[in-house]
Amino acid sequence: MSAPVFSNHGCRLNAYETEAMKELAEGAGLDDVVVVNTCAVTAEAVRKARQDIRRLARENPGKRVVVTGCAAQVEPETFAAMPQVSRVVGNTEKMRPETWAAMAPDFTGETERVQVDDIMSVKETAGHLIDGFGTRSRAYVQVQNGCDHRCTFCIIPFGRGNSRSVPAGVVVEQIARLAATGFEEVVLTGVDLTSWGADLPGHPRLGELVRRILRLVPGLPRLRISSIDSIEADPALLRAIAEEERLMPHLHLSLQHGSDLILKRMKRRHGRDDAIRFCDEARRLRPDMTFGADIIAGFPTETEAHFADSLALVEECGLTWLHVFPYSARPGTPAARMPQVDGREVKDRAARLRAAGTAAMARHLDAQVGRPHRVLMESPRMGRTEQFAEVAFDEDRPEGRIVPARIAGHDGRRLIAARDGRRLVAAHEGTTSA
Repeated sequence: MSAPVFSNHGCRLNAYETEAMKELAEGAGLDDVVVVNTCAVTAEAVRKARQDIRRLARENPGKRVVVTGCAAQVEPETFAAMPQVSRVVGNTEKMRPETWAAMAPDFTGETERVQVDDIMSVKETAGHLIDGFGTRSRAYVQVQNGCDHRCTFCIIPFGRGNSRSVPAGVVVEQIARLAATGFEEVVLTGVDLTSWGADLPGHPRLGELVRRILRLVPGLPRLRISSIDSIEADPALLRAIAEEERLMPHLHLSLQHGSDLILKRMKRRHGRDDAIRFCDEARRLRPDMTFGADIIAGFPTETEAHFADSLALVEECGLTWLHVFPYSARPGTPAARMPQVDGREVKDRAARLRAAGTAAMARHLDAQVGRPHRVLMESPRMGRTEQFAEVAFDEDRPEGRIVPARIAGHDGRRLIAARDGRRLVAAHEGTTSA
């Protein structure tokens, strides 16, 4: 029997919404569609979406191709012009049951081929909630959408709209349901997570939401936060980092650069010293804290000296997991009109940043050898530590459960659990052990 085909691009929030769309399409009885949920973060992301659309249309003859997501929201005409595309759906419309009902084979009403409204007029988050996705180990809960900031390189606010928050009571209710069904870890997601609450009565902050979840859902073993803007971390969040053991010691930071001048040209709200100070304070409060970070290489006007500041930031902030983005101009953003760095130099700097990230990750893995960890199993033989490092096992463990493990070594990319509590390492080429 035929089934709808879904392809997801981009962030965890997109992945969450793709799962929600699967439920909506199933509820509408759709089986003859290919849905591509696009990303607009870089020009390369849009190119890959177009490539994916052409491939999926070839591989699924007879199915209608529906394009949605941030790239569809920002530039619907680009996708409407593709002969493979039957419908273009905006980010708000994709979360409405009636949008999918109107695509049903027996639907007789008139619908527009392009359904993309003004995202800036949206005042609420989508009401559709799903009980987790992916493996049975970890559930993602959307608590916020949109962004009120206007960084000069970023097109995302025009794809997601202004910031809006899910009320705390709704969040707690969903997480309680997820915990009751067996999820041992929940991740809070959003576009600009630290802006949560600014549009709610009383203007609560993210730290208050975190503490409320942990207080009212005592059966949840782990709560994790996705990407945050460190300059907006509130005092309650810092207290939670210090006091709440069930809040995982892993934060992904939207740092973007290490040079104060480039940060100013990016229209970021923090400086280099702010980033270093936050990491020092969070690690003081929680010594086992690890940090991931987004960093852009080759931003317009970036000199070698500016880039050196980003490179040094990896060590000065003690970063472990780097997401490196070679700068890619997005038409319509102020940065696209600034003097651009040569493309070859951008690629070289991105490669050097990734090498620094690889070295930082290796140092973290080295430090874990011989230590005990509680590992959340994502598959029978792979799980993640509290700090989000992958751990490989040589025997099956129960998927979705938290299991104890002692680390015997690593292969440069993931940790390797000891067998039967002994200091043994499976035969991995290039494995390091204590």
